[in-house]
Amino acid sequence: MSDQTRPDLAPAKRPRADAERNRARLLDAARAAFASGEQTVTLDQIARDAGVGIGTLYRHFPNREALVEALYREELADLCASAGELLKGQPPQRALRAWMERFAHYVSAKREMGDALRALYTSGTVTVSRARQELTVAVRTIFDAGVADGTLRDDVRPEDVVAMILGVFTATSLAGGQEQRGRMFDLIVDAARRPGSP
Repeated sequence: MSDQTRPDLAPAKRPRADAERNRARLLDAARAAFASGEQTVTLDQIARDAGVGIGTLYRHFPNREALVEALYREELADLCASAGELLKGQPPQRALRAWMERFAHYVSAKREMGDALRALYTSGTVTVSRARQELTVAVRTIFDAGVADGTLRDDVRPEDVVAMILGVFTATSLAGGQEQRGRMFDLIVDAARRPGSP
């Protein structure tokens, strides 16, 4: 039997296009629901908002934790990828500051996902160290560009910047601390700026 005819070596089947669309609609609906600020977000509500039945939701996400995990991973990937996108349209210092604002939006959208996220952390499905690694890669992308054009310091470690950004959220209120967060983000950018750069 050739390799091509062995069932165990057959290529994995891609999900049907309509299944992929449904999954994307469910994630979009979940993102909007969790960001809405409503006290309780139910899976029934998410399915309705996505325009699918609850059975379709459960086929993609067998429980609330699975849905939250998929949304968490997608949003973290989008946040990290946005570092490179921001650099296409603005200088590194501004890209760094804009990325911090995106980070703030990302964190604030997680409030309603709190219990499910805590369960994922407890089980080890999602780890803080892995998230910090991904965030550090994103910040390094911006710093590499800033060091190359002479606007950001070359002695700043991206992982330290990530730790400072996370510290800002620990020290300020998500609900009413936006102005203070902005000032603290400005201080981080000022500290990262190469002396003499505009």
